[in-house]
Amino acid sequence: MNFGEKVSQLRKQNGLTQRQLADALGVSLRTITNYETGGRYPKQREIYKKLADVLQVDINYLLTENETFIVYAHEQYGSVGMQQAQRLLAEVRGLFSGGELAEEDKDEMMRAIQDAYWIAKDNNLRRRREREQQQALQEAMERSKKENSEFED
Repeated sequence: MNFGEKVSQLRKQNGLTQRQLADALGVSLRTITNYETGGRYPKQREIYKKLADVLQVDINYLLTENETFIVYAHEQYGSVGMQQAQRLLAEVRGLFSGGELAEEDKDEMMRAIQDAYWIAKDNNLRRRREREQQQALQEAMERSKKENSEFED
């Protein structure tokens, strides 16, 4: 069962309308509709926590491993990171469609791909910081050379 199906089912079990759930969470009706039918996910963990409280379930029931990955990507890298994570998951799911992999093997493969994603993001961040430090050092050296040449004149 995906996230939207879980929210819809739990909302109905708790006797709530979409409007009542939206009001309880402090979000729009459209947001709830998108959660339930549009394949959208909350962008913040706080919303997952509120959903879990209102729907009277453990937050881990709402957060599957893939959804946790998307939320964490958003928290760490903003909307671009979240979109990249969603695209990655969609493409990986495409690899599995019609395949003969056991569900356990699919889960393991998905975890390995997610781990590779985080390693790549960390490496990119580290390389960018190194380039920025190198550039700052070069600029400082050029300023120092300029100041020395002006002093000598």
